Amino acid sequence: MAKEQLQVLNALDVAKTQWYHFTAILISGMGFFTDAYDLFCISLVTKLLGRIYYHVDGSSKPGTLPPNVAAAVNGVALCGTLAGQLFFGWLGDYLGRKRVYGMTLLLMVMCSIASGLSFGSSPKTVMATLCFFRFWLGFGIGGDYPLSATIMSEYSNKKTRGAFIAAVFAMQGFGILGGGMVAIVVSAIFGAKYDAPSYMVDPLGSTVPQADYVWRIILMFGALPAALTYYWRMKMPETARYTALVAKNAGKASIDMSKVLQIEIEEEEDKVESLEQDQANSFRLFSKEFLHRHGLHLLGTASTWFLLDITYYSQNLFQKDIFSAIGWLPPAKSMSAIEELYKIAKAQTLIALCGTVPGYWFTVALIDRMGRFSIQLMGFSLMTVFMLALAIPYSHWTLPENHIGFVIMYALTFFFANFGPNSTTFVVPAEIFPARLRSTCHGISAACGKAGAIIGAFGFLYAAQNQDKSKTDAGYPAGIGMKNSLIVLSVINCFGVLFTFLVPESKGKSLEEMSRENEEVEIQANRIESV
Repeated sequence: MAKEQLQVLNALDVAKTQWYHFTAILISGMGFFTDAYDLFCISLVTKLLGRIYYHVDGSSKPGTLPPNVAAAVNGVALCGTLAGQLFFGWLGDYLGRKRVYGMTLLLMVMCSIASGLSFGSSPKTVMATLCFFRFWLGFGIGGDYPLSATIMSEYSNKKTRGAFIAAVFAMQGFGILGGGMVAIVVSAIFGAKYDAPSYMVDPLGSTVPQADYVWRIILMFGALPAALTYYWRMKMPETARYTALVAKNAGKASIDMSKVLQIEIEEEEDKVESLEQDQANSFRLFSKEFLHRHGLHLLGTASTWFLLDITYYSQNLFQKDIFSAIGWLPPAKSMSAIEELYKIAKAQTLIALCGTVPGYWFTVALIDRMGRFSIQLMGFSLMTVFMLALAIPYSHWTLPENHIGFVIMYALTFFFANFGPNSTTFVVPAEIFPARLRSTCHGISAACGKAGAIIGAFGFLYAAQNQDKSKTDAGYPAGIGMKNSLIVLSVINCFGVLFTFLVPESKGKSLEEMSRENEEVEIQANRIESV
């Protein structure tokens, strides 16, 4: 038996698309632009860091980061993100979305800038400083996941809610693209001003001293878009669903949304009193009632995000290694340090432009027509197909005449990751849980995703090494090779297909209908007891 919904919540559900929707997308989306820029730009500069700080005199190959350092540099921000998703997800339900939203952004701005600074000049101190600030950068980024998704879902109407939440997440694609473009511009400027020979010609001279500024500028640039949106984040009112359903102040929710929607909304004092006395939906996260209602849903959102991110981050963070393995990038010793950065950035930007960014916006366009379940199932399935198509005839793709074909197939795996589970795993947890637990449950799901990303980042680094020990990167043991690594990733995608069946479809339904907050559970229970 459904309760009569508060007018303010109903007004949000049926509201036509208005300017405030696009403002919310932009304000929340710029946070995700920064998130993606900061998380993925590190993959552009790791080879440059190796050349600058780990050069070995007399070596036939340019310096590379030692395995433990490379794993730390690539993975430490992901560890911080996992912790931030859990902490800020809980805090967003405890203190309110708006109060916490500014904290995450300030942390991101400060730590983006600090990531480019060093307390000392030795390799150890530079890497320690970088890892320290990238952990806290990740902590701030982690908070942006549950808060941005929850805020956008609670502001949206039920007809186009999926597209609005997906549009916020789609800014991640522009962040990845932006990182590549900034790296291209910075490396081109420094390369033109400070000409350097290849490593083969002059091992020491191939890395000019000014290259140390290049990676710092690229990392620090991530603070700019976040800083530009801080004022507007602070101007956003608290979401009506938090104010009414969690803070139990439907009167204030009505006043706030009357200003936003520019319509008159009744304060409904009688329903306010009813909400304050209602115990029917007061169960907490660790309760039998939550387990009964949403236990499988949480397992579904957490497991699919976990499986996706193993694949997604191993591909994204180590594109440069995959490109080198198939010969799309020239041998490192044939380039100078800045030239190598330029070519890595150009390759990753091409993949982002052709596969990553379009995939996100296909989701935005079709999610409220096709539904979340269909897009996620399709994405996992086609990622499996394309990865197997890359892995099984792997030797075929390593031939120079087949490099373009490899890049096309590789871009398609990104396209269907983003027009698929990478978008839907972000959208669904913001729609199916009760308002008082929504941010927490999204944070738990996202944290499971980052656990998968950490496995992908650390595991792929070792697994993708050549099976011949003499052909591995310096300091690494023999791995299972690129071909077998791609096969393992395709199997992981198959499990993603299976766990998708635990995730409910939320297309066209209100948040209260999905979370069952509009059911009179207490009345029904009393009726059963009286029979």
